[in-house]
Amino acid sequence: MDFRDSDAPTKDPHLPRLHRAGDIIAPTAPQDTASADLEDGTLTDLIVRLAFGVARFSTSYVSQQLKLSQPLAEQLLRELAIEGHIEELWQSGGGGSQYRITPSGRELALRLLEVCTYVGPAPVRLEAYAAMLRWQFHNMPPVLPEHVTAALSQLVLSPKAMQMAGLAVSSGRSLFVFGPPGNGKSSLGRAIRNALQGDYWVPYCISVGKTVIRVYDEQCHDRVELPADKLAMIDQRWVRIKRPLIVVGGELTLEMLDLIYSPALRYYEAPPHLKANGGVFLVDDFGRERVSPDQLLNRFITPMEHQVDYFTLSTGQKLMLPLRHVLIIATNLSPEKVTDPAFLRRMGYRLYLGSPTPEQYAKIFALYAQKQGATVTPEVIASVLQRYKEQDRELRACEPRDLIDRALDICRFHNRPFELTPKVLDLAWAGYFGS
Repeated sequence: MDFRDSDAPTKDPHLPRLHRAGDIIAPTAPQDTASADLEDGTLTDLIVRLAFGVARFSTSYVSQQLKLSQPLAEQLLRELAIEGHIEELWQSGGGGSQYRITPSGRELALRLLEVCTYVGPAPVRLEAYAAMLRWQFHNMPPVLPEHVTAALSQLVLSPKAMQMAGLAVSSGRSLFVFGPPGNGKSSLGRAIRNALQGDYWVPYCISVGKTVIRVYDEQCHDRVELPADKLAMIDQRWVRIKRPLIVVGGELTLEMLDLIYSPALRYYEAPPHLKANGGVFLVDDFGRERVSPDQLLNRFITPMEHQVDYFTLSTGQKLMLPLRHVLIIATNLSPEKVTDPAFLRRMGYRLYLGSPTPEQYAKIFALYAQKQGATVTPEVIASVLQRYKEQDRELRACEPRDLIDRALDICRFHNRPFELTPKVLDLAWAGYFGS
């Protein structure tokens, strides 16, 4: 069954052919060059660059390295053999024929490597990537209150905070979280990703003419393994991932939000917010980056309002791509210092996370102690809270974790069972606060 017409808001001619593979809908593996839907020469050039780096190779090797179906790999290798760029050495069993590159193939490879050195999974066309994004945006399951509750179950938040976070993630709108440090802004931004339902398809890379842009990143994308018996029919150029969470902080610059070109490799890396498509993009410690907050905010305005972003190649060519993620901006600076009313109006939701109440602090303390395998009596927690009062310290939601972790250090150091006794907590307090 072709899902492109029935499951999309409008018929999209660039949407890859889809089929049902068990419980998921997957892109269908192309069996010939026409259905691969790439510019002429893209795949053969990729094979020549691959062949240049090995002594000999088989059909199955090309299929595995470039994530192409066996029939498509065979067709491409036959074409290159006819053109004289590779030669067949012998025929083998299920892996197809064995080949090696010819002198003319080496000359071609050297010319190609001057333009682009990329060797790896074959790309999909830019238009196919954009169409697949739109289709997935339209067909993702909704986020319900119970999903938000489960995602934030390890945090102690007020009902209002839970509601604001849930509204942002369910609507796909942005969330501006502010308040004093140590009260869960970053933790909320990271945990809310788990409320997003369904997995996502992203390509290893996309092509714009002969230009390659790498999208899938094993350092920040969590791959979902697929049933082995379904793989043959699935287009392996696409990777099934969990809804992504991309976090950036003080290292963020304006240059990082555009396509990142490597002069040595001669191909592009997608910027972090593009890798976050379909998931959560968390800008942590906002206002402490190496670029002014105003410049960053202006960079975010167009994507926020129109759900697209514009990128520029080194040639000057402009690209437009759909961009839909939950943008979360977290800062412990006052909003007046890092933003202005015009920008705040464009934010979907705003949430202030202040200091916890004594009851919330006690709950956080007990939950983290339990997580670390210790029990804590109400009297011990009461004594900790009394010490805050005596020293006129403001409660912080992160400090139960920090004190308990130091108590754990103390018990390990003295080679004794982990216990949260007043004596251990006295020493943990002194080590943490210096008093």
